[in-house]
Amino acid sequence: MPKYTSFKPSEAHNSKSKSAYFSTENAIVMGILNITEDSFFDGGKYTNEEEIINRCHKMLEEGAAIIDIGAQSSRPGAQVVSAELELRKLLPVIKLLKSRFSNLILSIDTYWAKVAEECVKAGADIINDISAGELDGKMVDAIAELQVPYIIMHMQGNPSNMQENPTYKNVTTEIISYFQKKIKKLHIKGIKDIIIDPGFGFGKTLAHNYQLLNELGEFKQFGIPILVGTSQKSMIYKLLDNSPEQALNGTSITNTIALQKGATILRVHDVKEALECIKITTFAKNNC
Repeated sequence: MPKYTSFKPSEAHNSKSKSAYFSTENAIVMGILNITEDSFFDGGKYTNEEEIINRCHKMLEEGAAIIDIGAQSSRPGAQVVSAELELRKLLPVIKLLKSRFSNLILSIDTYWAKVAEECVKAGADIINDISAGELDGKMVDAIAELQVPYIIMHMQGNPSNMQENPTYKNVTTEIISYFQKKIKKLHIKGIKDIIIDPGFGFGKTLAHNYQLLNELGEFKQFGIPILVGTSQKSMIYKLLDNSPEQALNGTSITNTIALQKGATILRVHDVKEALECIKITTFAKNNC
């Protein structure tokens, strides 16, 4: 299985938790902490210190290995938030959580190089970039300098237009080709700790999303961790004719399929249920 073994935050940045680490030798869960009011599912729920601390504590207690903080919505049709506004939201939260939780691994969901630089200096450990460097040309150089794990996601277009008319000849082969080029570029820059995310719901139709899910095993060819984020997304609730609030069962099903196909990180709103998916699929794999 693609893995990092005992990843430790790089000495190149000022993380206060040098002993913190994560490994993807076994599948792990990334818990979502949205501090934007505009998120499609939980926007506005976590806006003050008490709510943020309680949310983080709950996810860690349930077994999240990584907490992913987002201060900008990437839902379809979302408008761009500036790097300066992102930083005004993110930096106090990083300081708050790093001071309250020892050995905490924080991922920052941003596509701005300036945000990546300032957040890592403040103690963040991972950068999760939905644009893989496409929306800010300075991002790749920033990651090369920071030397932190870099999550690159595939997205056709940008959040404001990505669902207008997503078109592929073959979604899986085109995204594989995209990652081949991206990973080569990152390696040339000296970036080795890379995680790939096919980008469910980002410039894909319902059919595209389920083709990707069915063919997720094709992405194991890169030999690096695969992150899957289907949590409460429209690929679930539109198919089931319900709502994001009713999509937890569907999320568990897509997470289970993803794990069977080779996913190593599940990015979710509901940590306990995702870990149950991991426990069951792991036991079935090892005992059948």
